[in-house]
Amino acid sequence: MRITSTSGPELHPAAQAADAGHATAPAPTAAEKTEIHSAVLQPARAALADMPAVDAARVAEIRDALARGELPFDASRLAALVMRYHGSSR
Repeated sequence: MRITSTSGPELHPAAQAADAGHATAPAPTAAEKTEIHSAVLQPARAALADMPAVDAARVAEIRDALARGELPFDASRLAALVMRYHGSSR
C-alpha cells in the first residue's frame, strides 16, 4: 500500500517512473494454477507410474523371516549405509 500526501514533497522523477511501471500482474486464474500445478507434478507422476507395485505378500514373508531370525540383519551396517547415502561424514 502506498501512502501519499498532497502537502508533502513530490517524488523524484526516477521514483515516479519506477512507481508507474510497478503495475501488479493479474492473479492467475484457477485454470492457470491447475496447469502450473500439473506441470510441476507431471515428472513425479511419471516416476511413480514407472515404479513397480508393492508385493504385500512378499513384504510379509520377509518381515516374518526377519522375526524368526532366518535372515541376517546387521543394524550397524544398515546405519552406515543410510549415513553414507545421506552424505553424513561421521
